[in-house]
Amino acid sequence: MDSHHSVKLGQIIKDFELEVLRGAEGYEDLLIQKEDVNRPGLQLVGFFDYFDPKRLQVIGRVETTYLSQRTAEEREKSFDQLLSYDLPALIITRGMEPFPECMAMAEKYNRTVLRTSETTSAFMGAIIASLRNYLSPRITRHGVLVEVYGEGILLLGESGVGKSETAIELVKRGHRLVADDAVEIKRIGVKRLVGSAPELIRHYIELRGIGVVDVQQLFGMSAVREDQDIDLVVNLEPWNESAIYDRLGLEDLYTVILGVKVPSLTVPVRPGRNLAIIVEVAAMNNRHKKMGYNAAQAFTKQINDHFDQVVGGKS
Repeated sequence: MDSHHSVKLGQIIKDFELEVLRGAEGYEDLLIQKEDVNRPGLQLVGFFDYFDPKRLQVIGRVETTYLSQRTAEEREKSFDQLLSYDLPALIITRGMEPFPECMAMAEKYNRTVLRTSETTSAFMGAIIASLRNYLSPRITRHGVLVEVYGEGILLLGESGVGKSETAIELVKRGHRLVADDAVEIKRIGVKRLVGSAPELIRHYIELRGIGVVDVQQLFGMSAVREDQDIDLVVNLEPWNESAIYDRLGLEDLYTVILGVKVPSLTVPVRPGRNLAIIVEVAAMNNRHKKMGYNAAQAFTKQINDHFDQVVGGKS
C-alpha cells in the first residue's frame, strides 16, 4: 500500500549491500513509498492486469529458469514490456548473471538493475520487513518511554507531573531510558507499536532544577536503548480527592494509538508516592496478564468463594 512516508533507494542499497549492475540517473535519491515487493512472473509472460510498477521488482530462480528456456527474441520482448514501466529498480537474487536482453532494455529505458547474493525468499522477507519499518505510520507524543523488566512503558501526563523524575529513578534502579519529552511512535504491522527518541534529543533527559542530563554518559550504555515496543501506557495525573480511582484493577482500560489498543492505567501523583516502584509493579503485573494470570480476577474469585462458603455454611 502507499505510505505518507518514503525511503531513498540509496538507503535500501546500503542496508542490503546490493550490487549496482546499472544505475538510472539519480537512482540513489529515488523515493520508495510502497512497502510491498513484486516477483514479475506473470508480467514476463505478458500479463499486466493489476500490475503495480511502483513496487520493487525481484527476479529469482523461477523467473530465471523460465526465461532461460525462451529464445533471445522472446526474452527481449518480455524485458521490453516489463522495463517500459517506470520501475524503481529490478533486483536479481542468488548472485545470478543478468540476461543480456535485460541489460539492453534497462539501458533503453534508463532503469536501475541491482543484484544480491541472498536467496529470493530470504531477501524478500527481509526487505519487506525493512520497508514496513521505514514506511510505517507514525506520530510523536509528548511523554517518556522506558523499558522496565522487558516491558515498554509509555509515561504520559501534563508537563511537570513527574514523568522525567520517574524515568531517572527507574534508570538508577537498573532499567533503561528510550525517550524523554518526545516519543516517536511507529506502527509495525497490525498490532505492534515501537517507540524511539528523535535523533536530536536521543539519550538526553531534562530534570527541572538540574537541566539536561546525558543518561548514556552518566549511567553507561546499559541505561539506554534505541527503541522499544510499547506494552503499557501509564497516565500520571495530580491526585484529585474527588476522583474515583480503580482499587481492584478489574476493568481493562486501553489507550488507542495509531489504531492500536494498548493496555493503560491511571496513577494519581502526590508527595510521598514512589512512582518508580509503582511503575515497576505495573510492568510486572502487565507481564503477568499477558502470560495468563490476572491478580484482580484471582482475588475477586477468592473473595466470592469465601462468601459462598460462609453463606453455604449458614444455610
